[in-house]
Amino acid sequence: MIEIKEVSKTFIQRIGGSYKALDDISLTIQKGEFVSLLGPSGCGKSTVLNLVAGFDTVSEGTLQVNGKKVTGPGADRVVVFQEHGLFPWLTVLDNVAFGLKQKGIGKKERHELAMEQIKAVHLSRFADRYPHELSGGMRQRAAIARALAMDPEILLMDEPFAALDEQTRLILHKELEEIWMRTRKTILFITHNIREAVILSDRVLVMSTRPGKIKKEFVVKAARPRDSADSVLHHVESSIMDALADELEKVVREETGDEYSIKKNDFSGTASDSLGGGI
Repeated sequence: MIEIKEVSKTFIQRIGGSYKALDDISLTIQKGEFVSLLGPSGCGKSTVLNLVAGFDTVSEGTLQVNGKKVTGPGADRVVVFQEHGLFPWLTVLDNVAFGLKQKGIGKKERHELAMEQIKAVHLSRFADRYPHELSGGMRQRAAIARALAMDPEILLMDEPFAALDEQTRLILHKELEEIWMRTRKTILFITHNIREAVILSDRVLVMSTRPGKIKKEFVVKAARPRDSADSVLHHVESSIMDALADELEKVVREETGDEYSIKKNDFSGTASDSLGGGI
């Protein structure tokens, strides 16, 4: 379980001064939940993930995982980034098995464990390929397999599909949902994409512009496996867009300095797009 209580994060700038990225964030993610953080660019989504991962420390408040204060990275938490981070000189099999090798697991056993996860992401035929021989979607599958091979309790996913085309993204949504339904890992998922968040998550937490706060929570009660045509999903998407309209307007005004207003109708039919697209 992830418990974030009244957490704030302030960064000191190299040019002097400071800025507050997060302000009084409180949320609890239960074991086995799939929760997404959604909000405008710069709202602090990735900062929350980095704090949970142990890459950074809170300025105020408390952050615990399974009742223990987070003081640094741990084997119970593994991060999947937007960039796959595969070693180009290693095959898919050796990339997925790399962490197991670091843990001192013998070659035969680690290759068996790695192949289990490679099969889970449907890359068995490509286990001996190098990253440059794979498509972008395949590389992200390999990165997910590498994370799963470590058998963490918590998967932290920072916009893992953002650089992929829409068709590949939809395929990976299905595969990730299947993996989650099979393993029931706790997943904290960062995204700009509203439809992605709604299709994948049990709950979607919408954040405000900087300093980031939890503005609103949406529970997605659609049946699994999810059907993109489900009217429940479309209703949640529409509700999220309404909640985000003011926040997107603040971002645009801050960047342009001009008078600007966003009407709810401006978002009609764009729920699958990333936040801020076209601005």
